[in-house]
Amino acid sequence: MTWNPRWKLAASVGLATGMALALVALPALVFAGQEGDLAPNEEVTFTKDVAPILQRSCQRCHQPDSIAPMSLITYEEVRPYARAIKYRTGLRDSPGVAGIYVMPPWYIDRNIGIQKFKDDPSLSGEEIATLARWADSGAPRGNPADMPPPIAFIDVDEWELGPPDLIVRSRSVTMKGQASDWWGPIGDAPTGLTEDRYVASIQMREVNDLEGQAGRATIGGLHIFHHLTMRQAGPDGVVYEDAAAQGWPTHEVGRNSDIIDPAAGKLLRAGSKFVFPSAHLHSTGNDTTGHVEIGLTFHPKGYQPKTTLVRVGGSTGDLDIKGMEADQRIEAFTTLTENTKLVSFEPHMHAAGVRMCLDAIWGSTVETLVCAGYNHSWVRVYTYAEDAAPLLPKFTILRITGYFDNTPANKNVSDPRNWSGLGHRSMDNMLIHIGRGIQLSDEEFEQELAKRGESLTEGQMVPGCPLCGYSKMPVTTASSQVP
Repeated sequence: MTWNPRWKLAASVGLATGMALALVALPALVFAGQEGDLAPNEEVTFTKDVAPILQRSCQRCHQPDSIAPMSLITYEEVRPYARAIKYRTGLRDSPGVAGIYVMPPWYIDRNIGIQKFKDDPSLSGEEIATLARWADSGAPRGNPADMPPPIAFIDVDEWELGPPDLIVRSRSVTMKGQASDWWGPIGDAPTGLTEDRYVASIQMREVNDLEGQAGRATIGGLHIFHHLTMRQAGPDGVVYEDAAAQGWPTHEVGRNSDIIDPAAGKLLRAGSKFVFPSAHLHSTGNDTTGHVEIGLTFHPKGYQPKTTLVRVGGSTGDLDIKGMEADQRIEAFTTLTENTKLVSFEPHMHAAGVRMCLDAIWGSTVETLVCAGYNHSWVRVYTYAEDAAPLLPKFTILRITGYFDNTPANKNVSDPRNWSGLGHRSMDNMLIHIGRGIQLSDEEFEQELAKRGESLTEGQMVPGCPLCGYSKMPVTTASSQVP
């Protein structure tokens, strides 16, 4: 079987660390509301209560020969890790101690901003409390008859969203085991398409020849690509500039797949090729050759999008990250020139980055849309649920706030004594929001507001929709209500 480190992400926290956590007494982490939904005298068992949680949110990775360092299928496999499971799930969006992140790896802050996202594997407060009570009560097995049927697993060599309609492969590159980071273009790859098609989903993964060799105890021990950007070009190599053919996601280590808004399929043209202008490569500790595979699923023939996805970002190059200092905060701003429905939130930082927040400033109103922890070894993209996607009027200012920890507590940093600024290497830094959105005319914006307002009372406000309280007014009238 080909070694596919795209799926071997658990090393970002270290096998040894996971084992150690299971063997030591860990502090109890209790969050408001966790205990309220559990009967105080009800026994929590593996078969009745714990196994269903693991099946939904954990076993996709924690199965034999998969991406995690241990399988969590049977009671015998799970029991030794009861205390570690309690601790890691209780971290929620926090980096925790020594760079140990929450499990499942979903870093959205549950105490602020929008809470509804697509494909969210995270645990509720009740589920976290259930796991904690199970561990604290001695991790009992329970009645075998209560055990749910086993779930079907995705093989480690299969695709996250199922088999793609088309797979495009970058050229292979080789990194020496002790080489410095490298950044630059790596050529192009023809798509082989003979007719135009619209893309419904995109999944990307690295495949290399490590074949289980021991590397560094970080994500760098499993991957040579930290990220890879791509653009679409014609047969002559000239890059298409129209929005319908551009705006492709960036491959990043650990990044989950993209399901494009159904109304906004991306156009892949006949005879086109993907051009890769920016690859960030780093060594694994072993000489490694690898490439990136791009799996594309198409809409049915004849599909026509109703709108176009655009980049809704924001960034700054004015980075001044001091050595041996935690909780360093840097801001960036951008202004929306059109009414916009945000589709996704995607932080991009480097090794010292630990958290990003996105605020919307409309008149004198400042609202936090979302905050998320950040792990340079396991990047996430968060796609808003359809009924929770921010609806922002034109001239809204977006503020991106990044938090950096350049101390030994952040295990992604190679040498926290060093100052760092803007740069392409992991030891340098970035602060970029790689979000996506849909620009709306005033008429389309009013329609979206009316749809959102169907479930609201007059004047009711909801996160990410500053005009929802005025949803019965035309946009031109509502805009005059700017504080």
